[in-house]
Amino acid sequence: MKAIQIIILSLVLVSCSTVRSPMVRTFIAPNASAPIGPYSHGAECQGRLFFMSGVIALRTDGSMVEGTIQDQTKQIFNNIRNVLASQGGTLDNVAKTTVFLQSMNDFAGMNEIYAAEMGDHRPARSAVEVSRLPKNALVEIEVIACLP
Repeated sequence: MKAIQIIILSLVLVSCSTVRSPMVRTFIAPNASAPIGPYSHGAECQGRLFFMSGVIALRTDGSMVEGTIQDQTKQIFNNIRNVLASQGGTLDNVAKTTVFLQSMNDFAGMNEIYAAEMGDHRPARSAVEVSRLPKNALVEIEVIACLP
């Protein structure tokens, strides 16, 4: 009897550790105005909440990516993917982002790369203009994710 209980417990533990269900369920509320970009009204998290500090366009050597808002946004997503991967996550685990722009005039360029990087995944998002960012970055993005 004890051997059967151990086998059953082992099977339960193995199945719980290997079965992955979607960690983030995004939604569009039916009676609300439609989102005007690549985001959803909200997201529900199942798993561990993961809060990422704001990310700017720094390379691994600490140097800043100069250039366009698109160049900086691409580097930021590279950094975000690397941080998420270090904790067992991907961009699909992102529940919410906050985008800080030095100028709202750069919104379209940032949004172009953001939409391409996120693909079909549409986490909740806020975007605001700020007066200044670290190292005079054009954009900074912070992430809240749901990890297994």
